[in-house]
Amino acid sequence: MVDDLDRRIIAALQLNGRAPWSAIAHWAGASETTVQRRYQSLRERQLVRVVATLELDRTMSGSSMLVRVQARPGKGLELARLLADCPEVRFLAVVTGAADLIVDFVAQDNEELMRLLYTDLPGADLITGTECVAAIRNFTSPAHWDTGLLPPQARDALRPAALAAPFERAGWDEAPQALSDLEREVARTLSSDGRMQMSALARQLGRTESSVSRALERLVNRGVLHFRTLVDPALLGFEAEFMVWLSVEPDRLDAAGRQLARHTGTKLLSAATGRFNLVGHVVLPHRTDVFRYTAEVVGALPGLIASEITLHLATLKHAWTKMTIPS
Repeated sequence: MVDDLDRRIIAALQLNGRAPWSAIAHWAGASETTVQRRYQSLRERQLVRVVATLELDRTMSGSSMLVRVQARPGKGLELARLLADCPEVRFLAVVTGAADLIVDFVAQDNEELMRLLYTDLPGADLITGTECVAAIRNFTSPAHWDTGLLPPQARDALRPAALAAPFERAGWDEAPQALSDLEREVARTLSSDGRMQMSALARQLGRTESSVSRALERLVNRGVLHFRTLVDPALLGFEAEFMVWLSVEPDRLDAAGRQLARHTGTKLLSAATGRFNLVGHVVLPHRTDVFRYTAEVVGALPGLIASEITLHLATLKHAWTKMTIPS
């Protein structure tokens, strides 16, 4: 479905989803016209999509609750489709292991979270059990992931200076800063098309191009708006995709989080509440790599008490964006 040139284009977009076509073309090794045509084809085939995402905890945009869901036998996909339609669901994957589905709900406050989990949960009659894990701090996120398909110089050239991994930033505990109305409008509009041209963005918002440009620049420079490239990792050569659930001694949690966040396969890593206080989303080239990862990467973490892995079978939603749902 994709060739090496497509993969280089996707890798460049993963480093910076809003990078100029000239820069993407340079690192992809093709002309701008070819690169734009290839991207348009990938997008039309729904294989790749660039979207803007906000850092929730730094913009007062809500909080994340990961829910491990057990479904009635044979009802997992039916339940997944119902949950995928829920606007508060940011991420949803069908998995194997101790859970059938992993669902990331984003709620504005406790009242909304109670409504989602205890009153209006879609497909409640198809659920046999749930376990909630609240994300309380990100060590790294998918916007910071590097596929490794391009040389390190590409990362240095393409990635915005403000896009430091969360665990590398100073001021983790600074109070969140609310967005202005215009900043929130910009982020919301770019959440469906992160590469929308500035003129089109300004026209859609009914604002001047200069004011929209300044608002976008503020969001990027503060490091609270990221451009993610949504793609099935298998298209890039990563056959194994899974969540890792870890119990770590509290006084070693920061050290373990920083260590695991630096691993090349880590797409997402968050400190959390509950029996699993460190939760990660990982991709590896081959299914057989999971054994060595478990023994050599997870096993080497300081303060490790217990670990569990749930392998992905299908991802139905990423960054509030529906992916292709299996029939």
